[in-house]
Amino acid sequence: MTFSIKSRKETIDELKSQTLDLLIIGGGITGAGVAVQAAASGIKTGLIEMQDFSEGTSSRSTKLVHGGIRYLKNFDVEVVADTVTERAVIQGIAPHIPKPDPMLLPIYDDEGATTFDMFSVKIAMDLYDQLAGVKGTKYENYTLTPEQVIEREPYIKTEGLQGAGVYLDFRNNDARLVIDNIKKAVEDGALAASKVKATGFVYEGQKIVGVKVRDEITKEIFEIKAKLVINTSGPWADRVRELNFTRAVAPFMRPTKGIHLVVDAKKLPVPQPTYFDTGKHDGRMVFAIPREEKTYFGTTDTDYQGDYNDPTITQDDVDYLLDVINHRFPTANITIDDVESSWAGLRPLISGNSGSDYNGGDNGTISDKSFEDVIDVVTKFKEKQADRNQVEHVLNNLESSLEEKELSPSAVSRGSSLEREEDGLITLAGGKITDYRKMATGAIQLIVQLLKEEYGMEITPIDSKHYPISGGDFDPTKVEEKVEELTQLGVEAGLSEEEARYIADFYGTNAVKVFDIAKNMDAFDGLSLAESARLKYGLEEEMVLTPADYLVRRTNHLLFERDSLDELVAPVINAIAEYLGWSDDEKVKQTAQLQHIIDESDLKDLKKG
Repeated sequence: MTFSIKSRKETIDELKSQTLDLLIIGGGITGAGVAVQAAASGIKTGLIEMQDFSEGTSSRSTKLVHGGIRYLKNFDVEVVADTVTERAVIQGIAPHIPKPDPMLLPIYDDEGATTFDMFSVKIAMDLYDQLAGVKGTKYENYTLTPEQVIEREPYIKTEGLQGAGVYLDFRNNDARLVIDNIKKAVEDGALAASKVKATGFVYEGQKIVGVKVRDEITKEIFEIKAKLVINTSGPWADRVRELNFTRAVAPFMRPTKGIHLVVDAKKLPVPQPTYFDTGKHDGRMVFAIPREEKTYFGTTDTDYQGDYNDPTITQDDVDYLLDVINHRFPTANITIDDVESSWAGLRPLISGNSGSDYNGGDNGTISDKSFEDVIDVVTKFKEKQADRNQVEHVLNNLESSLEEKELSPSAVSRGSSLEREEDGLITLAGGKITDYRKMATGAIQLIVQLLKEEYGMEITPIDSKHYPISGGDFDPTKVEEKVEELTQLGVEAGLSEEEARYIADFYGTNAVKVFDIAKNMDAFDGLSLAESARLKYGLEEEMVLTPADYLVRRTNHLLFERDSLDELVAPVINAIAEYLGWSDDEKVKQTAQLQHIIDESDLKDLKKG
């Protein structure tokens, strides 16, 4: 399979020239999940993403496939059962990505500030293990005494420490999960193009029959025709819906921002993921997670109304997290100068019940008056009788209305919504990364039904619970054995055992392709053979179109290998520039864009202050 700049023009030509059965707007995890199921079911599928795949939200999570044990505090057994069951499905179809990584939950006697005590956490963990099907296995939960907790995590706060629970959770590589779903969809015939932005809809009468788009690389504007169009654009869902200028659209998204900070593991040594109350009596929990000789921690949860394409980290965000982390690890004394990298992301939260019913949520509604105000001002805006400031004023008042109901950002529904509007646009929104396949299955059921009712097409959906994504086609119960087997192939290709094992663990069975590349190439100037093979694989089979695509989302270089990043930047840019045929001006532009991303991750502006 070739999935690169060299295949992109052909893909776009096909998108222009044929009528698809389904066009997906949005190349994050939700769109990728729909694409892989649709293509495998024989549905003629296209997918467009205005940025890089996963760039918007799906590369900016806490990087866990989380089991949701905190819901057991309120005995919300159904939610936890669904979550851990679905997590097992994801591990089965993508065994090279989610990896078991038991979570430590320290328990304190802070009255009113803690989620569990030692008694309730044991009950919750035992129930959790039964729901997750791990009772009697090596991943069964256990408790630790205060002394054992301190021995394991010597920097942790000792005052009030009652002990800890340890239970199964899974680390995740969110951006890799997206790209390997996309690659599998393409392998099955989907036409997927990044950096193609939806700018409007194509109609027959009042019905949407396609999308007007702009190629963000060539600036060409064209139309893509499709029987059905689904909007899977995450926090941008309302903005895509508002591309319909024929009628008012009532917004239902309420994005919130979460940030994460990364420090060297020597500065904050935690041997395993650790999950704790903030100690601020705000109902929030924070993670501290080891990764690649670093420790990252987060997340915040604040309403967001800024630039969706580039959510930034504020001083208040940093102060909040540092205060929490230094409260729970008081001898660490982490400061902003210790932060090596960072990221901010938006959660595609749904603000009302209408958006949460699809996934069993039930968290608050907006008032009738607020709803009518939104409809009125949006209608006036479409008719040019109101300006943007007036719209924003109404939406700001809507947020205040929600806050008056004591609906905090953390409490807004993480449920998902699947709806078809009167113009035919399907919108799949909300949810969380653990639910992506399940959400996609619900959408596919609707799509199959509509294709039958409206076009007489008979389609049998695949069994997505047992359909591996790219790199995941091996026995999920034998991950360690597969990694060892692949590692030997890497050594035979001329890589060190350490390099080969890293690649085998990272790419799953696609490691074979990386190793084959290594056998048949000379290293790029300034890069090791292993790095060169990974970069060439990214360029040829993972649609790497910019340095950030590779250094931020196809690999972990920016986030978890910051101390070795600077020496890679120039060689990676040079290699990409040669492969993509950049002019000198384009190379300068791309270099500046990457430096801006690095500076933001480094918190350069905040550190100046």
